[in-house]
Amino acid sequence: MSTTPKFRGSGSRKNGSFIASYFRFKQKQNRKISRCDTLVTSMACIKDQDVQQQFSNKLEEVRSKLLNQAIGEMIEMEEELCQTHKQFFKSVKDTCLKKFKEDETMFETIQIYRNELEHISTLTKEKRDIIPETLSEMEEKETQKENMIRNINRLKEGLVKKKELIISQNKANKARLKNLNKAKLVFQESLGLEIRKIHGEKLQFIFRNINHKDPEIVYTFILRISEEGSYEVVSCDPPIESMPHLERKLQETNNFSAFLANVRKEFAS
Repeated sequence: MSTTPKFRGSGSRKNGSFIASYFRFKQKQNRKISRCDTLVTSMACIKDQDVQQQFSNKLEEVRSKLLNQAIGEMIEMEEELCQTHKQFFKSVKDTCLKKFKEDETMFETIQIYRNELEHISTLTKEKRDIIPETLSEMEEKETQKENMIRNINRLKEGLVKKKELIISQNKANKARLKNLNKAKLVFQESLGLEIRKIHGEKLQFIFRNINHKDPEIVYTFILRISEEGSYEVVSCDPPIESMPHLERKLQETNNFSAFLANVRKEFAS
């Protein structure tokens, strides 16, 4: 907070001393003039007109000289006093300006600090408001993370089971292919059976030598092995009414040679 400056410098002391000297000088001159007036009054007691006139002239001359001297000294002292006042007030003005600039700088600094504090307070409040939302997001992400871990574990378990199933199916399919190859050799040599692999990982079974009148007449059915490893008849030409029964029996016994013999028998009937 700004306070009223107290001027205690040399200019203030010099100005006060000069003013006191000026008043003492003025009192001294007044006393001299007063004594001259007293002499003028005393001159009235002199009876000789010539002496009185000479004394009066002399006295008037002294009085004028003293008055002019006093006026000159007073003018000089007043000029010096005026100069001293100018210097004093200039010093006061400079001191006030300096103090004003210091106070202005201090107020600007205080305002800057206040603005910074308000900015920090605003940021703190914003961060304080964000904290609950951030914590909620973190909890939600943690929950999502746990769910993802559980899903990944389930997928891993599923992949392991699927891999085991695929391995098992591959083993089963290899066994089935082995049986198919055996049956192919047997039936191809003795019964004129031809097996072809067609589009879509399917097998086409072609029978000949069934019709004695025309051994080249073709009887066919198409078979595929499903993803579960089971046999599935896709088509049959000519149709066999009991094919679903033969298919179920093949699933139960896994005896492919018997299945082919039964199919040939149905074609021949």
